[in-house]
Amino acid sequence: MMELNPTAAGFSAKKLERIEQHLNESYLDAGKITGCQVMVSRRGIPAYFKSFGDMDRERSKPVQDDTIYRIYSMTKPITSIALMMLFEEGKFQLNDPVSRFIPSWKGQQVWVAGRGDTMQTRAPQTVMTMRHVLSHTSGLSYGGLLAGDSQPVDDVYQKLGVDRGEGETVFSFAEKLSQVPLRYDPGSQWLYSLATDVCGCLVEFISGQKFEDFLKERIFDPLDMQDTAFWVPEDKLGRFAANYGRGRDKSLKLLDDPQTSKYGKAPSFPSGGGGLVSTTVDYAKFCEMLRQKGSYNGKEIIGSRTLALMTKNHITEGRDLGQAAIGSFSETAYDGVGFGLGFASTLDEVSSGTIGAGDYYWGGAASTIFWVDPVEDLYVVFMTQLMPSGTFNFRGQLKNIIYGAISD
Repeated sequence: MMELNPTAAGFSAKKLERIEQHLNESYLDAGKITGCQVMVSRRGIPAYFKSFGDMDRERSKPVQDDTIYRIYSMTKPITSIALMMLFEEGKFQLNDPVSRFIPSWKGQQVWVAGRGDTMQTRAPQTVMTMRHVLSHTSGLSYGGLLAGDSQPVDDVYQKLGVDRGEGETVFSFAEKLSQVPLRYDPGSQWLYSLATDVCGCLVEFISGQKFEDFLKERIFDPLDMQDTAFWVPEDKLGRFAANYGRGRDKSLKLLDDPQTSKYGKAPSFPSGGGGLVSTTVDYAKFCEMLRQKGSYNGKEIIGSRTLALMTKNHITEGRDLGQAAIGSFSETAYDGVGFGLGFASTLDEVSSGTIGAGDYYWGGAASTIFWVDPVEDLYVVFMTQLMPSGTFNFRGQLKNIIYGAISD
């Protein structure tokens, strides 16, 4: 059992218990989610760690401390850290063109108007750089893979069969993307995209090591993240949560049974944008490394100056997402929020309507979330399995409760 000390961490233990009351009354008792888990740590001291409800409703299996979750886009910060580890080795500069490592990308065009056979394109006014793929300002889209977010270039992705599923490889994925028109000139706007999957490909191309092996050797093993991987082996399937969707009648529908899930075998394409599974405890170790400015238990994963660079706002001219973003889907609100190299960040508490200016964070498609706040010296991890992620504002609600419980 994890030793918790909310008082030493600077919290009111009584106020932190509002987390349990809120989740039970608003979500579990109402059947809006089957189960969840919350971890709060401050000053390196675990202050709160509780499990609620069932991880597998069909088998009446309760959430356990070591339950394994699909973390989807919470893979993105890990992939971004991996690529920036190569930056620290002098393997690339942020303003290097991506085509330096994927030569077929030199001929990319930018969408102007139309769709299909009537689509008009032109040469880009700016070259796509490593900074652009790390910050979702590359001009790529999600290719129609996100429900409710359609871009005029998505038909080309679908025609080419751009996919992250079985049969795809890092090489075929990168080659297909060389043929898609960019939605806008790189750097001019922000659009949530497949760019972080490209970052995973770049880790493999630049390092010469399989992406999944690089993550295990350079991040997961040093952080003792024993249950974080791109698939769940048979001996761990009993700890793998079921994934649910919210139906039109607001009832929960089983989307992915852990016993028959595609996650039961290693994928041909390890998705750097959304392919990992993990546990709350594992992801908390990643967050603790971030809180310690890149180090964990005496092991440096990323340099403190590099991490500081990653968490700055890299949107051109210092704009926030409200000014720069196009598209209707993201794992964050837009106003008062910036985006760095793998993380969103709160720029302005008033504009964003949230506490925690200077924090950085992201979430996943099944409503998982995390954030790290260097000012308050804390991190939070929330795990559940409910799609889509925009159904409920778990981050905003938990932020109100957790920051309200700080007692010093």
